[in-house]
Amino acid sequence: MQHEFAIFPSQTDADIYVAELDRNVVGWSARESSPNYVSDLWVKPDHQGRGIGQALLLHLCDIMAAQGHVKARLDTHAKNSEAIRLYERCGFTIIWRGLEYSKNMGVDLEKVHLEKALALK
Repeated sequence: MQHEFAIFPSQTDADIYVAELDRNVVGWSARESSPNYVSDLWVKPDHQGRGIGQALLLHLCDIMAAQGHVKARLDTHAKNSEAIRLYERCGFTIIWRGLEYSKNMGVDLEKVHLEKALALK
C-alpha cells in the first residue's frame, strides 16, 4: 500500500501540498475532484505521530477558507481509527457512516464522511 501512496503524486493532476524534513518528502496532501475536498493525506510511517498530518490538513483548510469555502470535506475507511482521530482533532465531525461502493476495488467498503466548518479569511 505504501507504494501506491508514494507514486500517487506523479499520476494525478490534483493540487498537492508536500511536507519536507531535511529536504526529504515526509508527507503530502491533495485536493482532487472538488476544491473543498481533501482527497488524500499521507505521511511516511516512520514520521507519523509528529504533527505532520495535522499540519498538512490544517494548511489545506486555511487555503480552502482563504478561497471562500465554508466547509472542508473528506472521507476515509471506517476502520481507519487513527486517521479519524486525527481528523476529529483538526475539527472535523463525522456526518455519515455506511457502506459505499469503491469503483477502484469493485467492492462495498465501510466508509465515513467528515466535514469541518471553515472560518472565512
